[in-house]
Amino acid sequence: MEKLTVDYTAVAVNTGGRKGHVKTDDGLLDFDVAMPKEIGGEGGKTNPEQLFAAGYAACFGGALAAVAGKTSLRDSKIKAKVHLGHYGPDSFGLGVDIEVKIPHADSLEHAQQLADAAHQVCPYSKATRGNIEVTVKAVE
Repeated sequence: MEKLTVDYTAVAVNTGGRKGHVKTDDGLLDFDVAMPKEIGGEGGKTNPEQLFAAGYAACFGGALAAVAGKTSLRDSKIKAKVHLGHYGPDSFGLGVDIEVKIPHADSLEHAQQLADAAHQVCPYSKATRGNIEVTVKAVE
């Protein structure tokens, strides 16, 4: 594997796991986290899957901008849906659906080509490739 040249390092610390607190070293993120009600938690606070979805959507949007060329990304939207599930009683996993809306693409097919190209270069996509199921779909 090719060696990574590090340009930036983000640092976050969690105490208390899914029913705890997260804080970045610069203090820009500093909040409690909770398990979603759907899986037996109290809800009402952000959870790790939401954080992953937000990061993936933003990162994917940056990758899309890098591959879009002359295509206007004005009004484009990236929706990342992060699914938490399990493979058995003690084995948990994630899945991701990414929906890409590019209103100013030449066609839905062109939007899908751009989305597929972004998926090849997006750091989150590279990190998850071969580890979890990720689907990427251009939508109208």
